[in-house]
Amino acid sequence: MKGTAAALPPSGGTDTWEELVTAALLGTDRRTPPGVAPGPSAPLALLDRAAAETVRRRAGLRPGPAARRPEPAPADPRPPLPAAAARRLAMLLADRPGAASGGRRGAAPDLMELLPQWLATANARGYAPPPQVLPALLDAARGRTDLRPAALEFAGPRALWLARLNPDWRFALRALPGGGAALPRPEETDRVRRLWEEGLFAERVALLAAVRSREPDTARELLTTTWATERAEDRLMFLDSLRTGLGPRDEPFLEQALADRSRNVRATAAELLSALPESALAARMAVRAATCVALDRTRPVPALVVEAPHECDAGMERDGVVPRPPAGRGERSWWFGQLVEAAPLATWPTRLGGRTPEQIVALPVADDWQGELHAAWCRAAVRQGDPAWSRALLGPPSAPEAGGPGAVSLAERAKLLGTLPGGERAEWVAGFIATHGLSEAFQLLGVCAVPWAAPLGRAVVDALNIARDAGSYPWSFSGVMGLAERCLDPSEAGRLDALMAVPDEPEDASPGAGGYWAEAFQRLVTTLRLRGVMREELEAP
Repeated sequence: MKGTAAALPPSGGTDTWEELVTAALLGTDRRTPPGVAPGPSAPLALLDRAAAETVRRRAGLRPGPAARRPEPAPADPRPPLPAAAARRLAMLLADRPGAASGGRRGAAPDLMELLPQWLATANARGYAPPPQVLPALLDAARGRTDLRPAALEFAGPRALWLARLNPDWRFALRALPGGGAALPRPEETDRVRRLWEEGLFAERVALLAAVRSREPDTARELLTTTWATERAEDRLMFLDSLRTGLGPRDEPFLEQALADRSRNVRATAAELLSALPESALAARMAVRAATCVALDRTRPVPALVVEAPHECDAGMERDGVVPRPPAGRGERSWWFGQLVEAAPLATWPTRLGGRTPEQIVALPVADDWQGELHAAWCRAAVRQGDPAWSRALLGPPSAPEAGGPGAVSLAERAKLLGTLPGGERAEWVAGFIATHGLSEAFQLLGVCAVPWAAPLGRAVVDALNIARDAGSYPWSFSGVMGLAERCLDPSEAGRLDALMAVPDEPEDASPGAGGYWAEAFQRLVTTLRLRGVMREELEAP
C-alpha cells in the first residue's frame, strides 16, 4: 500500500479528485482514472490514489483565525440545590418515555410528567440548578413549550449564556425579552422611557407588563405617549396588558380606544370596560340589556320574557357589539348575548324585583331563551369575577342538570368554578363526582388547585374504585388517572395500597380488566410516593 501510494503521479487538483470520485462510482473496470493501470490491481490503486489526494487536499487548507473566546458565564446568586434534589433532577431529565404499546403505560411513573411540579417547587424555594444539567434542561424545554416558563426561570442567567452559543436553544432568547437583560425599574424613568421608545417589540411588551404590575397608572401613561403611532396589532397586545390591575382610572383611556380604527382593539377596549361595573360603557350596556329582559307576572308562575334587539345600531357597534354573527347563529340572539354579557350583573336584581341571583336563575324563561340568557350570564360572571352569580349559575353539584345537558354547559361550569375560592371549588367538584361519576368531570378537575383538597381526592379515588369494580377497562379513565398522578396529595398514597392487588373479576367483566386496574393503581401509588420524596428532597437544608 505504501509503495503504491509513493509511485502515484502528482495531484492534478480539483479535476483529479472528481475523476477519482467518478471512477469509484462507475467501477475501475468501466472507468480507469489517469495514472492507474487497468487490471486486477486497479481498485487498490484507486484507493491509494484517493488516500493520497485526501492528504493533499487537507494539507492545502489554510488555518482560519481563531474564534473569539466567549465571555465567562454570569454568576447565579441563588443557593444551590440540595444534593438529593440535584440527583433527582438529573434522573427526571434523563427519562425519555418510549412509545406505549397496546394502550398500556405499565406500572412505572412517567418521570417527565413530574418535571413541571418539580420545577415549580424548586422555583418557589429559589434554588439555582447545577451547571452540568443546564444542557439537558434546555433540551427538555425545547421539546415541550409548556415547560419553558418554569424551566427558564429555574435555569437562570447561565441558560441564556448557553443559548447564545447553541442555535438549538435560541428559543430561550426569544422567550426572555432582551435576551435576559434586566428590565429597568419603574422609578428609573429615563431607562424606562428609552427602552419604551427604542426597544424591540418583545422588550416593550415585557416592560409594559412589568411596570403595570407595580405601577398601573405609570404603565398606562407610558402607553399613551406612543399610542397614536403604534401598529394595530401592537396596540392590541399593549392594550391587553391593562387587564393587570384594571381599575376605574383606566376608563378614560379605554373610552378613547372605543374609537380606534382597529375592530379588534375596539372589541378589547369594550371588554375591559364591561369588566368595570361602574364604567359608562357598562351603564349603557345595562340600559340596553334591561330593555331586552322583563318579568312577566301575568303567568301562573312568574317568568322571564326576552325581546332581542331588532338591529345593531352605531352606538352598540361602538361599544363593542360585533354586528355579524358566526355561521349558523341568528343575528338577534347574537346581539342579545353580547348585550347581556357586557351588562353589570347588579342590573338584574334591581330590574327583577330585588330577587337574589339564585332566585333569578331559578325563574323559567319563555320561548326557549333560557340557554342563551344563562350562557350570557355565565360569561358576565366570569368576566366580572362575581362568585355570587357563579354559585347561582352552577347550582348544587347534585342537581340532575349539573351533569348535562342543561342551560349551563360543563365548559361554562369549569369557567364559573374559576371565580370561586379554591376550597369551595374542590368541594363542588367532589359533590359533582359523587353524583355524576368521573366520565364528565375531567375538565372540572382541571380547574382545581393542586394538590387536590382531601374531599376531592377521596371523591376521585372512590369513583375510580367504583369503575374498577364495574369490570371495565381503565383506559377510558386514563385522563383522570393521569391528573390524579399529578394532583392527588402524596399523603393519599396509603389509602390506595389495597387497590394495587388484582381484584376478583365478576362474570361480566372485560377479560383481564382487573390486572390492568391493579397496574394503573400501582403506578398511581408509586408516583404519589415519589412526589412525596421529591418534596422532602427540595425541603432538605
